[in-house]
Amino acid sequence: MSKNQYAHQRGEIQESAIKALVTDPLFKTRVMRNRKGKGSYQRKAKHANRYQGESPFKIVKVF
Repeated sequence: MSKNQYAHQRGEIQESAIKALVTDPLFKTRVMRNRKGKGSYQRKAKHANRYQGESPFKIVKVF
């Protein structure tokens, strides 16, 4: 059975390997968004690409 090797981003470790790995981006806290279920509704994403920076009043035609 072989173990997976992790390529850390700390350069050359000089003192403590455990301290270096804990401060590595691997152990950075992440906020995960729900894709399905409770709390997954995202109001902003629904209308994100609707006008693409244009003023919404430019769409209104005046007769």
